[in-house]
Formats: sequence, C-alpha cells, structure tokens
Amino acid sequence: MPTISSESALPTEQQTATKLLWLDLTRNCQLACKQCYNASGPDGTHGSMRREDWLNVLDQAAACGVERIQFIGGEPTMHLHFAELVDHALNVGLHVEVYSNLVHVSAECWEVFQRDGLSLATSYYSDLAEQHNAVTGRPSHARTRGNIERAVGLGIPLRVGIIDGGNGQRVDEAREDLKGMGVSRISVDHVRPFGRGAEGQAPDATSLCGRCGAGRAVISPSGEVAPCVFSTWMGVGKVQDAPLASILNGTAMSEATKSIRRAVGRGGDEDDDNSGDSSGSCGPVGDGECSPGYPSSSCSPRS
Repeated sequence: MPTISSESALPTEQQTATKLLWLDLTRNCQLACKQCYNASGPDGTHGSMRREDWLNVLDQAAACGVERIQFIGGEPTMHLHFAELVDHALNVGLHVEVYSNLVHVSAECWEVFQRDGLSLATSYYSDLAEQHNAVTGRPSHARTRGNIERAVGLGIPLRVGIIDGGNGQRVDEAREDLKGMGVSRISVDHVRPFGRGAEGQAPDATSLCGRCGAGRAVISPSGEVAPCVFSTWMGVGKVQDAPLASILNGTAMSEATKSIRRAVGRGGDEDDDNSGDSSGSCGPVGDGECSPGYPSSSCSPRS
C-alpha cells in the first residue's frame, strides 16, 4: 500500500476539529492484565505500521490542527522506534503523553520522559503487591511503584489511574499510597467491557461514553482510525490509504460517531463538543474521564 506523504495531507487547522490522537503503537506488552481494553500481552505485535507511516501521521496531525498525542499500547516503550517518534512529535509542536506500565524503564526512556512538553501516565491497582500482581499477571508491583517514585522525584508530570475491579480491591489504600509517594493527579474508574475486560462478550456500543470521535480519535498498529480506544472495531479508514485529515473529517467517521451516540441515547445528530477538551466520561484515568489522554481525554482505557 502506498504511504500518504505529509504533503498530500489537508494543510489547514480549520479542516479538522480533532485535537487529541491516541497512537496505539503496539499490542506487545510485558504484562497480560486481565482487564486490558485491547487484550495486549507478551504475544502482541507492532502491527503493519512502519516507522515512516508513524512519522507521516505525526506530520499530518500537526498540519491539520491536532494538539495532543498520547502514545499507548500495549507498552509503547517496547516499540522499536518509540524514542524517535516521541522526539519527532515534540519537534513538530505536539504535546505528548506516554501511557506506560512503568515495569521496565530504560535509561533512554528516562531521558525521553524528562523532555519539555511531555507528561507521563500509568496504572496502579493496589498498595498490596499480591492484589496488583493478580491484575497484571506478573510480579510487577515493586517495579511500577519504584518507577512512580522515581518519576515524581525527577519532577516528571505524572497522572495515575486506578481501575477498580471489585472483589475487595484496595482502591482507597492505593490512592493513599500514591499520595504518600507525592502523586497529586489520581483518578479511579471501573473496568470497561472491552478486550479482556469484556470476558468473551462481543463489543457493545452501549457501553461507550457517547463522546467517541468528538475531538479525538485513535490509530491502531495496523493504521486503522477509529473514534476512540474502546471503539476500535468501528474502523473508519487507514492512514496508509488516505490523508489523516480526510479520514477524521470523512463520512465514515461522522456515521460512526452518530451511531455511537444513538446507541448510548445521546441522539445521532446532536452537536457534540469537538474542542478536544475531553471532560466527558469514559475512562480509567482522569476524574470521571475516559482517558488515556491528557490533558484529559475523557476516555481513559488503559487497564
């Protein structure tokens, strides 16, 4: 498939209201969290998007008015070109957030995390190692906790989400533990019924927040664009085949977002806020949001 060059993207900021893009770099992850919204894990792959494709996406995003990028996965730092992609995003003027499990942070990644214009996000499940590890499927608690402390110590802007899976999970204690480490931006959400969190059920649009596609969109490791991280089965076009702006403003995206709003009872033709402020609700991280995106995406998927 031919790659669409940045020169062929629609150039003006007025041509898209999308302000936040989630870039789902990889489904590869050290962990296999039992509630992961996109079922990432050790057997996940980087998909079909090449280094040049992601660089093109960043150029086109900056050209058409996108302001914020969140690198997600999987574990985005495991992508071969992670550091280069973050560097490119910052150099073209995009605010960057990296959503990492903070299980393993290389020296190179610590340097990346300290760049101006970058913030960091992660998930934390309990102050007790056995509870946290029961969610992640690996003895990851000590590493994640230690790297949270290090990020705070380095002054890296950090937010942490707690996803409450019930069954006596020590959510309040986890919050207090995070506060004791110096984390000030903490949010709590429930498990979303997508990926492994769906427990084998087909994805259902009625479980979405209804603001999918309003000021935000996601690009998968295959290059497929969708309204949000939880509605990836509703692909609206591939960035290898068409300019990003034309996909974001296209009929397929419009129809997908209308169908989602109808499904959740918001009405299919209402004029949603497309500002990208993302203060709605749909996620695990961000005061009633649905975020993996900060500043607040209102759609926080990461579990």
